[in-house]
Amino acid sequence: MANYVLLYRGGATPADDGAMAAAMARWEAWFASLGEAVVDWGTPFGPSATVSADGAVADRGTSALTGYSIITAENLAAATAVARACPVLVVGGTVEVYETAPIG
Repeated sequence: MANYVLLYRGGATPADDGAMAAAMARWEAWFASLGEAVVDWGTPFGPSATVSADGAVADRGTSALTGYSIITAENLAAATAVARACPVLVVGGTVEVYETAPIG
């Protein structure tokens, strides 16, 4: 088993309290379905900046990531299968899946 970071990009922000509640219910149900595979629910991202090698700083992250979660899975294919049911996809977002590499 390895850990995988799910990085979320894009997706529409709910327009009102009812839509926000429905979105949160989808996320909670998805996480519940993953059970012990969830290492860290993660969080949405807020304002960001990009720092270049020359030290220049630009407003906003260049990757436009909107949040993350960490799960455990047997392999990349299994982690990707989990990502295919992610609620961010319902609102037009995407999920990038990365295996973490242990250090040491």
